[in-house]
Formats: sequence, C-alpha cells, structure tokens
Amino acid sequence: MLTELTLSHFRNIQKAVVKPGSGINLLVGENGSGKTSVLEAIYLLAMGRSFRSRNLKNVIQSNEMQCQVFARIKPGIPVGLQFSATTGIQIRLNNAPLKKLSELASHLPLQYIPANCHQFFELGPGFRRKVVDWGVFHVEQDFLFHWQAYKKGLSQRNAALRKLKSVSEIRVWDALLVEHGSKLAQYRHDYLEKLVNSFREWFNKLCKDFSTTKCELRYLPGWTKDNKFADVLYATIDRDRALGYTRSGPHAADWSIRINGQDPLEICSRGQQKLFFLAISLAQISILQEVTQQKSVLLIDDISSELDSDHQNLVLNSIKLLEVQSFITTTNSELNSALNKDVNDQLFHVERGEISQI
Repeated sequence: MLTELTLSHFRNIQKAVVKPGSGINLLVGENGSGKTSVLEAIYLLAMGRSFRSRNLKNVIQSNEMQCQVFARIKPGIPVGLQFSATTGIQIRLNNAPLKKLSELASHLPLQYIPANCHQFFELGPGFRRKVVDWGVFHVEQDFLFHWQAYKKGLSQRNAALRKLKSVSEIRVWDALLVEHGSKLAQYRHDYLEKLVNSFREWFNKLCKDFSTTKCELRYLPGWTKDNKFADVLYATIDRDRALGYTRSGPHAADWSIRINGQDPLEICSRGQQKLFFLAISLAQISILQEVTQQKSVLLIDDISSELDSDHQNLVLNSIKLLEVQSFITTTNSELNSALNKDVNDQLFHVERGEISQI
C-alpha cells in the first residue's frame, strides 16, 4: 500500500504530492488532465516500465532533462525512481540501489486494468500468459527460479536450432526444458484452478446477466495434453529444425475461461467483457490475500468507459469488499457519491497537471 506519492516533471505534472487513502482513491478530471499519468507513475514505480510508452523519454515533461517518482510503501519503505534521457533509469528501494525488478514487484504487487481491457481477448496467448504468471509469481516462491532456468535453456536450444546443429547437440537442452517446463505447467494449472473458482464468484457479483453461469477453465500447457513434454520434444525435433525454433513448451501456453461452454468474446458486450476482466483481476487479488496475506494495489483507468452508472457503483462496492487500495480515474464527477464519505477513501481533482484533494 502507498502512503505517499510525489511526482516531479512527469508528463504534464510539474510537481505533485499525493497522500492517498488506504481504500478507493478516485481521480476525477477531463480527458488529458493528467489522471492516467498518476496511474502510469505508480505502474512505473512498481514495474520499472510504462504501460503507455516503450521509450521512457516520453514521460519526461517538455523542456526538462529528467523526471522523478517517489513513494512510501507501508510500513514506510521508501521507493524512488529517476529517469534521465542521458543516464537512463535509476531505482532505489529502501535507500539502496535496486538490483532486480523482481524485488520491486514482490514489495508492491500491482494490478492494472486499462480503459480498453478487451486486450485480454484480443492480444492473444502472450498477454494471457502474463496475466496468469503475475499470480503464480506472487504465490509460488520457486516460480521465478524455474522460469528463468527454462528461458535460459530455451534460448540455448533455439540458438542450436538456428545454427543447424546436430540432433544430439540440440537434445542436450531437452532435459533442462522438461525439468523446469513441467514445473511451470503444473504451477500454472494449480493457480488457474483457484482462479476460476474465485472468478466465478466475482463475475456473478459484477455481471448480474450471468449470475447463474457455468464457468469452465481451458488450459493448454504448450503441448498436447495426452503426451509428456519430453516425448513431444523428442517427436517434433525435425519440425523444430525446419522452423528454427522450439515450438512446444510453456512459452506457447494459453488458457481461457468459457461461459456456458462459449467464448466470452462471442457472447459478451463490451461492457460485459470489461466486467469479465475486472472479475479476473479481483480474483487474483483475492487469491494473493488468501495465500500470502499480502494486498495488491489496484489501478483502473477510466472506469466510466463501457459501464453505466449502476455498474460503476457496483464495481466500487465490490472493491470495497476486498479492502484493497485502489487508484481509479474517471470523467464522471458524480461517481464520488459512491464513496459514502468512507474515511479510507479519497477524492482528487486533476486539471492541467494540477492535483488537488477534495
């Protein structure tokens, strides 16, 4: 949880100090006022990258050489980030230079829901793998070790394939891939089983049209289910040599949740698709709290998009049930009435890069 956030020369925000509440923090303002920049700054601080731009030079305010983001994480741990066009990015955690971004992610678990969260359906397996791996990373201590070992072995095997090495030289890496890849597949499967059960409860709360729906997990580990990973690697060596890369494995995994046996993309409206993704995110936060007693920070950009007032209020009330800190942007100034003057909630008005607490 963030107890303090300070931005300097970030996008259109010259200087801002925010004292967020432990509950819902609602950022209200017109489009282009700087609301999303606050979410971006928090995301950058937690992930070491932006969700809006690959080039961090774009986050520096015009005519400035660098930007800074500083925060305190409960119980008072300082986190600071500075980016300069000349020296690059520097991050300090608890007053020491950060060596691995995974350390930052473990201190500040973050769920981000973009305005166009339909990307869950549209961006393909790569995006969906990132969603599930976020959850597994935070609840399985050994996940990162196995994932890094698997990636290293995969890189070496692919290099051997590209260089047209002999079959025996390529198969040297198979045992390593099987050892770590099988672990990754099992971690994902076990986590997804929990996710679907929690998702069903949240989706029923958020989307009354599907309150009695049957939810079914479809998980593809990256190879045909009826075969062992080792057997698949052995049998497809000629195909991989022709392609120049390893086609089967956890790096090609995919998963989905079917509603009454159907693809949600085919039967849900845009608003219902947004609620679908929101339910997945709330389910992940629930599992994190249940397994580790750790609370995530939730970022929602433009809650008003695709949702009517009733569903916006329903989402806010659902978030309150989790007792999680959230930062939510909206152009709907009437939404502040849903906060019900809760002492843990805060309302901020954003205009032309100026942030004021109401």
